Amino acid sequence: MIALIQRVARAKVETGGQTVGEIGRGLLVLLGVERGDDDARCDKLLDKVLNYRVFSDADGKMNLNVCQAGGSLLVVSQFTLAADTAKGLRPSFSSAAEPQSAEHLYQRFHHRAAERLPTATGRFGAEMQVSLQNDGPVTFWLQV
Repeated sequence: MIALIQRVARAKVETGGQTVGEIGRGLLVLLGVERGDDDARCDKLLDKVLNYRVFSDADGKMNLNVCQAGGSLLVVSQFTLAADTAKGLRPSFSSAAEPQSAEHLYQRFHHRAAERLPTATGRFGAEMQVSLQNDGPVTFWLQV
């Protein structure tokens, strides 16, 4: 599984002209699911996202995780993160999980995160417009 996380001052996701998820300070999590990913991998990635220290402490050092900083998550499914771009000029998605498996792990990630902090989501499989104000900018690629 892959999570591209961005520290944000605010972020929202719209589909069909309506806002379906919105947060203030926190992390935008673009979530990619690959073939072979399972519940254990999902839980491991969630733990890494929630504990990754990307927020500044009183001394200006990145020592706080999203929970310690009082932030929220906006989780958006993004199968294109699983693209193989090594050859040619067109990505291959052969390593992306099947939609049913990907949706299960996306929902699991969201529900488990929501047990720990405020969490909003996009809409799985929908065309979405994501807007954000990146804080920093701070962006990390996490993979398990």
